[in-house]
Amino acid sequence: MKTFIRVVELWVPDRTRMRLEFGGGLYGEGLSAFKAVSEHLRFGYDEGLPGKAWASGHPVILTKFANSYFKRTDQALAAGLTCGVAVPVFSGEFLQAVMVLFCGDDEAHVGAIELWHNDPDSSHEMGLVDGYYGTADMFEFNSRHTRFPRGFGLPGRTWKAGLPLIIKDLHNARSFLRWEDAAEVGINLGVGVPYRTGTDQTWVLTFLSAQATPIARRFEIWVPNEARSALVFRAGDCSAQTDLAALYADKSIARGDGSIGGAWATGMPALNDDLVAGDRECWARSRAGLVPVARPLNPQPAGRPRTASRPGYGGLPPAAQGSR
Repeated sequence: MKTFIRVVELWVPDRTRMRLEFGGGLYGEGLSAFKAVSEHLRFGYDEGLPGKAWASGHPVILTKFANSYFKRTDQALAAGLTCGVAVPVFSGEFLQAVMVLFCGDDEAHVGAIELWHNDPDSSHEMGLVDGYYGTADMFEFNSRHTRFPRGFGLPGRTWKAGLPLIIKDLHNARSFLRWEDAAEVGINLGVGVPYRTGTDQTWVLTFLSAQATPIARRFEIWVPNEARSALVFRAGDCSAQTDLAALYADKSIARGDGSIGGAWATGMPALNDDLVAGDRECWARSRAGLVPVARPLNPQPAGRPRTASRPGYGGLPPAAQGSR
């Protein structure tokens, strides 16, 4: 089973803090050439996709690699990658890291990724900045001509919640205002991730996928408990139909514990391609095959992230995967 997200990369400031260097990545089968090129690259301020996110100070989406500022066009196209999104993580004014996701699809694998934005000085609604929709032309047309008030649709609900949201069975979810268009192209799952800047600008990334092309094999959202002493499971989706709520009913994650607890403690994204070594053994048994990518939500000064979200990607074939 192919997933919509195929590659995850982490770019961090070098010793001079003037350029970004490769800080790790998760790649699957057929992406070795793309990985080899990436490992030796450096990006300056406003250079390439990671540098563009650094300069912009908010998520950026690139829906077409050719004839753009992207530096790895030939390798990306050869690997079947079709779009990318970069999310910067700041501590105050200082960049900590940039997380980059690359997605891919074809005629048999449908997916979409969108970036929505609200500027409170100019509108009370959220409009589309850009999006990649593959062959879903009508869904793209309607999305580009739709705006969402706070609390409506996946972008508006994510904006209001200030937390990642998952909407399943979109064809039956009237809270997803584009459900009819989504049903026509087979899109049945949506994930929204909010991002706020210090200027009260709000951005929302949405990932939309079909049953045959999940966003990732597993996606989990963990939030602090009332005492803020540990993280507890809030929501998730697993392509293997695992009951995640039951699986994690008696589980919690302490600050600094594993990839998710580490992201919570440091405010930094975390990549881990070895669950047995990186997470507690009892968890590794139940999540064998998952590779965590933990990202603190709404970047804040290090040590004070609000929550952590975790898509299950993997360096397992055919690329970005979760449980086998």
